[in-house]
Amino acid sequence: MSKYLDLSIKEIHELLVKHQIKPIDLVEEVIDRYNNNELNAFITMDIDGARSRAKELEEIEVEEDNLLFGIPIAIKDNINVNGLKCTCASHILENYESVYDASVVSLIKEKNMIIVGKTNMDEFAMGSTSETSYFGPPINPYNKNKVPGGSSGGSAVCIAGGIVPFSLGSDTGGSIRQPASFTGIVGMKPTYGRVSRFGLIAFASSLDQIGPMSRNVYENAILLNAISGKDEKDLTSFKTNEDFTRMIGEDIRGMRIAVPKYFVSDIVSPEVVEIFNKNIELLKQSGCIVDYVDIKFIEKAVVLYQIIAMGEASSNLARFDGVRYGLSESGKTIDEMYKKTRTEGFGREVKRRIMVGSLLLSGENAKTYYNKAMAIRDDLKKSFEEIFKSYDLVLGPTSSRVAYDLNSNNDNPLSGFMDDILVMHANMGGFPAMSLPMGKINELPIGLQIMGPMYSEATIYKLGSYLESILGGSND
Repeated sequence: MSKYLDLSIKEIHELLVKHQIKPIDLVEEVIDRYNNNELNAFITMDIDGARSRAKELEEIEVEEDNLLFGIPIAIKDNINVNGLKCTCASHILENYESVYDASVVSLIKEKNMIIVGKTNMDEFAMGSTSETSYFGPPINPYNKNKVPGGSSGGSAVCIAGGIVPFSLGSDTGGSIRQPASFTGIVGMKPTYGRVSRFGLIAFASSLDQIGPMSRNVYENAILLNAISGKDEKDLTSFKTNEDFTRMIGEDIRGMRIAVPKYFVSDIVSPEVVEIFNKNIELLKQSGCIVDYVDIKFIEKAVVLYQIIAMGEASSNLARFDGVRYGLSESGKTIDEMYKKTRTEGFGREVKRRIMVGSLLLSGENAKTYYNKAMAIRDDLKKSFEEIFKSYDLVLGPTSSRVAYDLNSNNDNPLSGFMDDILVMHANMGGFPAMSLPMGKINELPIGLQIMGPMYSEATIYKLGSYLESILGGSND
């Protein structure tokens, strides 16, 4: 089997430019790798479509300034790709076929990347292990008995397993960064609005953000370049013309870094804290200024997330009623049809969150819970903004522990939220945050999270690339 996909993007691009390989060679390698693993990373593989697109690209001169030309990419299965199923890993949308492209997919296609399939995930992105998927969980390549993280588990696994070099995920409360941590890859949640959400099936609209997942920091920045920008179909999006790779390789001496004491407290396993502290020492030796700080309201993130995310989910998922699309069960009355469709179509975790969210938004509860949570969320955001006035970045572990056993937390409804206890803050504030590998515990990877103020992705990539280089990673 060829090994082109093990090369860096720059090396693959050079081979394409020199006509030493063709896009179809990359696609066939993806198919071979997919067929020779049992990772369950994909819900839908578009083999025929990928081959057809690769053949079409042979008729186009390779764009020398486009490193993504002809490169295979996988898309999380809550992002619409015209003509492919978009199931959200749910029975209720098991046979739903998208009739349009999400804006981010249109940008991917403009870059002449090749979409090879739709990746497995937690049902409607609700979970932190990908075990709520109707199609079964993807498998962690490092240990088949461990969870891969979630909800973008399949998007992480297909990279960690060497099937594709790039994927797109979505991050509502850590769903890109946490699986990136558990599978040893790089995942970025951009600034809220940096990437259009048009065509993303919503979970919690004020928190959701599409982002790039990749093998290393440089390639992550390249993909974010491709998918960022203003979209008239998403009024929360904003114009961007910057090159996110521009600061990679710059000197990091003098950078001011804050470490919230909460991120290295007893909520994090001692082994993870030990590895994280070693990375902090490396940064100090490299000339960074590091302080441990207190941040007001930081410990409230889980409760705030539960109220806001479940409330917004109950509203967003009301559209799945068996009338317009997806599964439809018959009933004598329309109420009976709704009940049967949603009872059969939604999984246990999704139904639980819808019911709790509906309760939170009903009557006076909306003021008591949701509105109050939004107010405290604003206070939390302001607390981080105060920190960013004095510091360039905030660092911490991505996860409080390494990947744990499959089926070990299925009866604990709080476990999925606690898995994201270190990463929810970026969603609350709309801040960019990235996870990259910082070491291993018992051969299982663990991630380091870099968070910055709004619009600071280039600075995050700068520090991330440096850390990657001293830890033995690759930027090319």
